[in-house]
Amino acid sequence: MKKLMLGNEAVARGAYEAGVTVASSYPGTPSTEITEFISKYDEIYSEWAPNEKVATEVAVGAAIAGARSLSAMKHVGVNVAADPIFTASYTGVEGGLVICVADDPGMHSSQNEQDSRNYAIAAKLPMLEPSDSGECKEFIKLAYNISEEFDTPVLFRLTTRVAHSQSLVELSERTEKELGEYKKNSPKYAMIPGYARPKHIAVEKRTQALEEYSSKTEINKIIKGSDKIGVIAAGISYQYAKEAMPEASFLKLGLINPLPMGKIAEFAKSVEKCYIIEELDPVFERQIKAAGIEVIGKELLPLCGEYSAQLIKEKILSEELPKALETEPVPVRPPVMCPGCSHRGVFYVLKKLGLSVSGDIGCYSLGCMQPLDSIDSIVCMGASISALHGMEKARGREFAKKSVAVLGDSTFIHSGITGLIDIVYNKGTSTVIILDNSITGMTGHQQNPSTGLTIKGEPTKQVDLIKLCDAIGIERVVVADPFDVKNFEKVLKEELEADEPSVIIAQRPCALIKKAGYSGLYEISDKCKNCKICMKLGCPAISLAGGKPQIDETLCVGCGLCPNVCPFGAIERVK
Repeated sequence: MKKLMLGNEAVARGAYEAGVTVASSYPGTPSTEITEFISKYDEIYSEWAPNEKVATEVAVGAAIAGARSLSAMKHVGVNVAADPIFTASYTGVEGGLVICVADDPGMHSSQNEQDSRNYAIAAKLPMLEPSDSGECKEFIKLAYNISEEFDTPVLFRLTTRVAHSQSLVELSERTEKELGEYKKNSPKYAMIPGYARPKHIAVEKRTQALEEYSSKTEINKIIKGSDKIGVIAAGISYQYAKEAMPEASFLKLGLINPLPMGKIAEFAKSVEKCYIIEELDPVFERQIKAAGIEVIGKELLPLCGEYSAQLIKEKILSEELPKALETEPVPVRPPVMCPGCSHRGVFYVLKKLGLSVSGDIGCYSLGCMQPLDSIDSIVCMGASISALHGMEKARGREFAKKSVAVLGDSTFIHSGITGLIDIVYNKGTSTVIILDNSITGMTGHQQNPSTGLTIKGEPTKQVDLIKLCDAIGIERVVVADPFDVKNFEKVLKEELEADEPSVIIAQRPCALIKKAGYSGLYEISDKCKNCKICMKLGCPAISLAGGKPQIDETLCVGCGLCPNVCPFGAIERVK
């Protein structure tokens, strides 16, 4: 039976067919759907972990206990998970362990471009990369075989276009993998220096064995075409190159670390010119050129952004875009917070007060866009709190009175708690705003430890943010509705003046979940004095027509924020 599947869905199907029994992840685009689809298989225990480090450690523990396990994350999540990944390379596994990493060339939803193939090299781990959904499923199954045969975790690289594209997948039955007997084995799994030193030697021997395997495996294959042009590529880059140069010869790589150097040398000799086509870093190119093999790569192709078939044609074949396909430039449409967004009131007040804002990763990152234009800096998950503490220590208490950190409830659980502990322990006075919208919003409404529901929607213990802050040592915790802008402004001013750290929990559910309960709509009456204060909210439902504000009834969700900022009572609910 064949089925059209997203790449991420096919990865989940492959995990199911491979007999995986434990999956732990943290949501991050473009990897999120892997675990969401896994959660539909009752045979696999699945969970959302607080962050990628914890998720990887859960998967490592399951593998040590003899189960086939999986963890999925986006590229920046690997930075968080790097600690257990590097050491798990030494320990090896009992049951198979696959860590799925989804890179985001072009930064569709990320704060940087990062090539996770560098992690495979640094951690000395095998890495596979599929080029379509069918390979996503089959390569995952192969990854578990490699993991158990070579006693190693396996990295599995996706990119946005493979993760979110659809192609046909041949479905198979699940192969149950029984747990082996658990035995104590400290020299294998307890990485103290005395045990770790011989493990490093074993890792190097494993790499040599994997290099031999890489030259023999069928997923690294030569596809013979013209002798004039040869292309070495993997993943979506192979698809682009195949579309651009269908007559060329290809060495299509599926196991991308370690590289099959013997096969690469043989292939390069068989063609007049050999090109390396790879998105982002010259990972293949550096290794191949270092081996003395003549290839052409980044001297023609860019280091940044996504590739395309047309780009490859232009750079390698020097073909210009046909006149018939030329189009007018499309106007830029900047991203905006949704109508009714629970964060909008917070940023309206922050902008009004002219505060410095240390921002974080989430929907609320859009608070840096006009007209709200509030956020000064965004670095990584949880950095808002730690960075604000550093700013205070650099610039003093007076700066702290005019600055705040903002981050979501999920981000706070992910990596904000330790930053808050740092502020308390080191006698900071910063004010932190937790944007509690009752969900993990940016990645598509996943549950987290502060929502009280598991990945399957089952009730569980809910983290009490007030008690958590109290336990850390925060003595000033205030819960406020960000849509009550007058009270929110009052609360914020009071907390900024306090000579001790404080937390404001801006509590209002995301407008896109049923819990929000919005209905109806608002309109602007003839009481309007055209002050345009409502325009400062940046709500997509409010625009100017004939120089005056108007509310688009097709966009208004009836959240009730705009009447709270209108000084003339001109915005009224339609009965």
